[in-house]
Parts: sequence; structure tokens; C-alpha cells
Amino acid sequence: MPQNSHVTLVITHTLLDGQAERYQQWLGKIMPIAAAVPGHLGANVIRPSAGQNLWTVIIRFDSLEHLYAWTQSDTRIQLVKEIEPLLAEGDKTEVRTDAAFWFTPPEPHVRKPKSWKQFLLTLLVIFPSTNIVPLVTGLLLPGLKGSLLLHFLNDACVVALVVWLWMPIVTRLFAGWLKKA
Repeated sequence: MPQNSHVTLVITHTLLDGQAERYQQWLGKIMPIAAAVPGHLGANVIRPSAGQNLWTVIIRFDSLEHLYAWTQSDTRIQLVKEIEPLLAEGDKTEVRTDAAFWFTPPEPHVRKPKSWKQFLLTLLVIFPSTNIVPLVTGLLLPGLKGSLLLHFLNDACVVALVVWLWMPIVTRLFAGWLKKA
């Protein structure tokens, strides 16, 4: 199996009515355990919209091997068994190997944000990154000024910051605004 540089596990749980508090307690238990798993790169929880019971947990791993090691572990299997009585539709998982799907909802019935909102949020992270990174690398690597190597390093830093740091933070912070019509 080829190794990817980044893979994502999307978990969806539809809760039975009135189980949100117990589910949040369970998340408080499982999330630190998952975070300690080798290859874990971070996680986000997308809470349901008002009147909905669909929770989405997005966990990023550095490789398919590490993702599968977590999903098939006795620890996760046992923890999922604990929560199953609260779930209306069971533990649904999907593995995404594309590098990023910041704006793609995991469920088909969830509306994708408007393109202009995607544009504004992307610009919000790209503009400062493309201006700050070259300043920092220019100060740290003055001997490479104007070189193709420095441009490559700048681009690599900007892409890494956007993919693994800024977009996950910004899409989480602006989730409510993205969902509005």
C-alpha cells in the first residue's frame, strides 16, 4: 500500500435525541487517547446545526498505516462499543486521501459554502502567509535572496502553513458563517 503524506479519517455519528451531553463526555475521553497514537496530526469536531444530531469528527494522520492502526486498535473498538447505544446509525467512517477538503462537507445533504465565502477565507490565510513567510525566510537565509531555492522554500512553507495550520483553524472559527446562506 503506498504511503501518503497526509490522510484524513472522517467519522460521522448521528446521535439519538438527548444524548449530546453524554457524547461530549465520551469525546473528552477518546480524543486524548487518539492524540497519543503515532502519526496523529490533529483533530476537529464539527458539532451539529441547531435541530440536528449529526456530529462529525475529522482526524488527520501522517500515513494510511497509522490511520488503520488506530481504527483497528482494540482501544478504539472498545471505546466505540461504549458509545454505540447513543448512536442512531452506528459508527460511520470514511478515509480521505486527498490532501485537503477544507470546504467539502462530509455528508451529501450538507450544503457546501458559497464560493465567495470560500474565496474570502482562503484569501484571509493566503495573503498574510505569502507576505510574512518571505520576510522571515529572507532574514534567516540572506544568502539565498532572489534564488529559485528560496522561492521554493517560501512556497513550501506557505502551503504547509495553509494546509496544516491556518485552514483547519479558520474553517473551524468561521463554521457558523460558512453554513449561513
